[in-house]
Amino acid sequence: MRSPLPAIRPLLALAAPLLILLAMISLLARHGSQRLQAVPALVIGSGLMVTSRLRRSRRRRRLVEALRGQPLASPPPHPNPPVSMGG
Repeated sequence: MRSPLPAIRPLLALAAPLLILLAMISLLARHGSQRLQAVPALVIGSGLMVTSRLRRSRRRRRLVEALRGQPLASPPPHPNPPVSMGG
């Protein structure tokens, strides 16, 4: 039985941007003190986006450091050796 998680991942990836979009639309649609009701959604969506960006940046930095720490493999030999055209 397959986990439902892979089907949910695209929706979760769009959750924070959609929350920010909803907050922006709500800010535009409301007037006066009612606009403050949209601020928490805007702050939470922005926080999720920033946290995700920082986490991805740290993960990439660790990966690059791990790759640099490993000895570089020599390139594979060329399948066709160069042919001399001189005589």
